[in-house]
Amino acid sequence: MDKEKIKCSFCDRDKRDTAVLIAGISGHICDKCIEQAQFIIREEMSGKEKGQFSNLNLLKPAEIKKYLDEYIIGQDEAKKVLAVAVYNHFKRLTQKIGRKDEDVDIEKSNIIMVGETGTGKTLLARTIANLLHVPFCIADATVLTEAGYVGEDVESILSRLLQAADYDVSAAERGIVFIDEIDKIARKGDNASITRDVSGEGVQQGLLKLLEGSTVNVPPQGGRKHPEQKLVSLNTRNILFICGGAFDGIDRIIGKRMLTQSIGYTKDKGAENVDKTNFLQYITAPDLKKFGLIPELIGRLPIVTHLNPLTKDTLQRILVEPKNALIKQYIKLFKIDGVDLKIEKEVLELIVDKAVEFKLGARGLRSICEAILLDTMFELPSQKEIKSVNITLDFALEKLEKAKISKLKAA
Repeated sequence: MDKEKIKCSFCDRDKRDTAVLIAGISGHICDKCIEQAQFIIREEMSGKEKGQFSNLNLLKPAEIKKYLDEYIIGQDEAKKVLAVAVYNHFKRLTQKIGRKDEDVDIEKSNIIMVGETGTGKTLLARTIANLLHVPFCIADATVLTEAGYVGEDVESILSRLLQAADYDVSAAERGIVFIDEIDKIARKGDNASITRDVSGEGVQQGLLKLLEGSTVNVPPQGGRKHPEQKLVSLNTRNILFICGGAFDGIDRIIGKRMLTQSIGYTKDKGAENVDKTNFLQYITAPDLKKFGLIPELIGRLPIVTHLNPLTKDTLQRILVEPKNALIKQYIKLFKIDGVDLKIEKEVLELIVDKAVEFKLGARGLRSICEAILLDTMFELPSQKEIKSVNITLDFALEKLEKAKISKLKAA
């Protein structure tokens, strides 16, 4: 090719009109176009980073709680704590992106939620996941073991977060992690173990560096299944950790503390005002320590909140009110087959009474509904002539009597 006829493939400038003309495989680019391309890239990357979190300012705590109210009945205290924590997490993200006050650096506040099984801890986390615009993952603490033992290392939690962020490290470093069943890694006693507790205290020690904020080498594909993979460096300083657990038996620890009377005949006036039906509302960090969490871990989970036990009224509202209410789900399932499902009010009361009797929380509602509706759901698809079904109290009692679930006894 004639050197005089060489031109920039982007702006069509002649070689003599450029300071530098770089040759490629099938084209050329001049210095002016390179400068312009660099400017465009900087603007685009900056815009994406700011745009990714600019809408987070719109998620005020009241709006977050209002969204949670649509799917979860009750638990106002836990909702407020979560809403404020998530909102403050958003503000920390915008602080890192925008102008930062050199004198004040906002620290994150990790949360620990305590509540009986079936009260909505995991549902709260999953519902927030639907609302958020940051990477979110749920990890189970029961499968974790101390590094070097059979099981998953604590770094596998961050592997899930990295996968949720589509392997975008910068996005994962601003994510939220929910660690479920945190009570299952409590050590066996209040005293330090003299032997290795590889799935208890050892895991708590491993979690310390994650919760506080440090640079961790994370296997992108997960633990030991891919030993040849390259590790990804992830900084956990801006990752918000929310932990949840049932802490079965901690109410006895709280009750013993709350109802302790002084020696002699003097009556403890403070014990008179204690709500003995719900000791969890009085939970404090020392109770968690006595249960088996190490002080270092409790210190990195400064916000402690509780979920109230579900009453009959709450369970009945859970059945019919939320957007994803159980009865609404069954009505939709029947509607797909062209059948109108109607359930009498007395049947709903029966379902709630049985759920309270079995002490399974909100999860127990589905088991009881399945026992009542199983035969109907089995037979209806083959009976095209039936267009409506009405579930009566007598029908429900008959199905529960035949079902194995009726053999359960309250603990």
